[in-house]
Amino acid sequence: MYNIALIPGDGIGPEIIREGKKVIEAASNQYGLKINWTEYPFGTEHYLKTGELLPDSALKEIEDMDAIYFGAVGDPRVKPGILEKEILLKARFYFDQYINLRPIRLYKGVPCPLKDKNPEDINFYVVRENTEDFYVGIGGRFKARTNQDHLEVLRKLYKAKIQVDFNLEPEEEMAYQIGLVSRPGTQRVIKYAFELAQKKNLKRVTSVDKANVLTDIYGLWRDIFEEVSTQYPDIKTEFNFVDAITMYFIQKPEWFKVVVTPNMFGDIITDLAAMIQGGLGIAAGGNINPEGVSMFEPIHGSAPDIARKNISNPTATILAGAMMLEFLGEIEVAKDIEDAVEKVLSEGKVRTQDLSGKSSTEQVGDEIVKKLPKA
Repeated sequence: MYNIALIPGDGIGPEIIREGKKVIEAASNQYGLKINWTEYPFGTEHYLKTGELLPDSALKEIEDMDAIYFGAVGDPRVKPGILEKEILLKARFYFDQYINLRPIRLYKGVPCPLKDKNPEDINFYVVRENTEDFYVGIGGRFKARTNQDHLEVLRKLYKAKIQVDFNLEPEEEMAYQIGLVSRPGTQRVIKYAFELAQKKNLKRVTSVDKANVLTDIYGLWRDIFEEVSTQYPDIKTEFNFVDAITMYFIQKPEWFKVVVTPNMFGDIITDLAAMIQGGLGIAAGGNINPEGVSMFEPIHGSAPDIARKNISNPTATILAGAMMLEFLGEIEVAKDIEDAVEKVLSEGKVRTQDLSGKSSTEQVGDEIVKKLPKA
C-alpha cells in the first residue's frame, strides 16, 4: 500500500486530479496495489477563507507519505506569486526536491507544430535543477535614499564593474535578484542526469548554460559538468548556450537525449519543449528527491477560465501519475498507464478541445481506463 498526499489545488486542478486518481486506481488494482489518498485543501479557496497557504504542520505530516500528487495553483483573485511561492515552491524546498524531471515525448496521433517531425524525432528528457539559481529568493526592491542597507548591498555587488548613479530621486525604485549555484547542488543534479542517461541507455547528455556572459555563476556549472562527465566515459557530452538550445529544440529535436539545465533556464525551455510535444495538456513533470518525498504534477496552470466545464485535458496529470508510480518502483503499472494513454491518443477518437476534439475531461479518463490491460 502506498500513502499519497493529494493536493488538487485551483481551477481545473480538482477535475484533472479526479481523472488521474481514477486511472491510477484502475491500473494498480490489476497488480493488487492499494493507494491510500490523503487529500489537502490548500489553494485559493482555502487561502481566501482562512489566510492559510501550506502550513508546516501539513508538511511534517506529508514527510511520512510516499509521494505527493499535485494538480495546479493560481487564481486571478490572488496576486501572482503568492500561491506559487508559498505552496508549490515551499513544498519543493521543504522536501529538497532538487530534480525537476520533464519527459519530452510526442505521442502518435498528437499534432506537432514542427514540420516533418514525428514521434521518433521528439523523445528526450530535460533534467532541471530545482532548488537553486535565481529562485533562491535573495534580492530586494526599494526606493532610492530610503534604504541604505539595500544600497550598500548593490555597491558591493557592482564593485567597480559597472558605473551606477546611486543618487536617484527618492521616488525612483531599484531592484536586484541574486542567483546562486553551489558545487554540491550542481553536482547532484548533473550526476542524476548522467545516471538517467545510463539507466535509459541514452548516449548523450547536453548541458545548458550562459557561461559566455554570466561567467561566474555558470562558469562553475560548466566546470562541474566536465568533472562529473569523466565518471561516465561511455556517454557523449556537449554544451549549449540557452539561447541556442531554443533554436535547436525547433530545428533538430531528434538530436537530444538528456538535457541538464540550471533552474531558470529549465523553467523556460521546458515550456518550449511542451509545445513541440503537442501542448501543455500532454506535458507531465516530477519534482524529485531521489531519497525522499517527491511531487508529481502536470506542468500547465490552473486555467480558471475553463474550470468546472469538464473540458480540460487530464492527459498530463495521468502521465504524471505514471511517473509517480515509476518513481515508487511500480514500473509495470506505470508502463500500462503510458501505453493506455498512447493508444487513446493514437486512435484520436476521444480527445479534448486542446487537441481539436470534443470529448470531456471525464470521457478521456474513462477511455484510458478502458485501454488498460485486464486482469
